[in-house]
Amino acid sequence: MEIKDAIHKARQNDQIAFNFLLDTFWNDVYAFQLKRTQNENDAEDITIQTFSKAFDKISTYNEDYKFKTWLITISKNIHIDLIRKQKKTIRNTSKDSEDSFLEIIDDSPTPEDKIITEQNLAKLLRDIKKLKPHYQEVINLRYFQELSYKEISEELKEPINNVKVKLLRAKKLLAAIITKA
Repeated sequence: MEIKDAIHKARQNDQIAFNFLLDTFWNDVYAFQLKRTQNENDAEDITIQTFSKAFDKISTYNEDYKFKTWLITISKNIHIDLIRKQKKTIRNTSKDSEDSFLEIIDDSPTPEDKIITEQNLAKLLRDIKKLKPHYQEVINLRYFQELSYKEISEELKEPINNVKVKLLRAKKLLAAIITKA
């Protein structure tokens, strides 16, 4: 698949196209943020947020520019916003706002999610332990505690799109670990 084709298909909500774009540009965005933040966890979190925002706003992408440049710009702006937020406030006292969870559609694990939980748990748990802790946590919440995206979002205090991208990345890394074994 070519990048232009993937962008066109992603605009039509093609999940395979989203995965292709994520796989193609993940390392570029992550490396860019790792240089800026000098912290693997921060770089990964910002990269997840970048793809989440980019996929939400893919219809606004201008094809006169390179897709990678667009992603890096989004990533840079997210990092700048985070720095501003850290400088502005140490704590957010109004965490009881329910407004941020009004547009949630998914409420329960999919049938595929349930099949995953029924597979060889001992081996699966060993493989999951090879993931970074925040990936272990999101896998645990989704597949073992069977929480919805909304519940995971509330538990982790992260936007729902970040949870979805983080879960997608965790599943890809876990799949790579399982196929190596």
